[in-house]
Amino acid sequence: MPDFNDPTYLREEQYRDASNLNARIELHRRFGTNPTTWNTWIFDQFRLPAVGRILELGCGPGLLWRANFERIPRGWEVTLSDFSPGMLAEARRTLGSHADRFYFREIDTQAIPYADGAFDGVIANHMLYHVPDRPRALGEIARVLAPGGVLYATTVGTNHLRELDALLERALPNSPSRRSVSSATLGFTLENGAEQLESYFAAVALRRYQHDLRVTEVEPLVAYLLSGARARDLAPQRDRLTEVVTQELAEHGGVITITGESGMFQAIKAQ
Repeated sequence: MPDFNDPTYLREEQYRDASNLNARIELHRRFGTNPTTWNTWIFDQFRLPAVGRILELGCGPGLLWRANFERIPRGWEVTLSDFSPGMLAEARRTLGSHADRFYFREIDTQAIPYADGAFDGVIANHMLYHVPDRPRALGEIARVLAPGGVLYATTVGTNHLRELDALLERALPNSPSRRSVSSATLGFTLENGAEQLESYFAAVALRRYQHDLRVTEVEPLVAYLLSGARARDLAPQRDRLTEVVTQELAEHGGVITITGESGMFQAIKAQ
């Protein structure tokens, strides 16, 4: 089974383009219960100077910036980076006529090609759990931040989407492909992230984003299940997954409630 920390798999298959990620984003967009969208909430947390240099690591399709384009201070110089050239191409397309407001660069977070203290803020949105050598990456992030600079790192909790694990167990009880939905994120979670960050930053704070999912349709949930690291193994089981999700909806009055645990670490570099 592919590994969500395998750079080759991530670059060439899982994040070759935005299709898998978009399936997951769409489920949250359509069925999330928090009236404040995720990308709006992220931007709300930023406390950065009006004039400064900002680096996003793992920018994906650039949705954070499209959602908040009018809120970007004129004095910000923003670099969007990803280790997948396919994702950078998606980000350019997403931003369309606004793309020339940004710099784009292919970057491995474990070896950031900028000088010490180059940025006032670094953003790592749901991506640090993918990094094979996280201590090296955190050291690099701290290095390129200016004194007093801030890392904003989002991730999920260990109970995030726990109901999907039970759903896979019901659908495929004897299949090795029913790897835990949450297992790909366990290296860097709301529970263990602070301890990792405290080795590199002077102050670390956690802010939680409260949301669950109330899913009322079969296909978006099946698409979510087929978008992850288990996709190649689960694809032949699409009919079975569809059957079980349909049964689950019927048994729960047309609504499947799924736990959402997300949040952001704010980590400040010493002055």
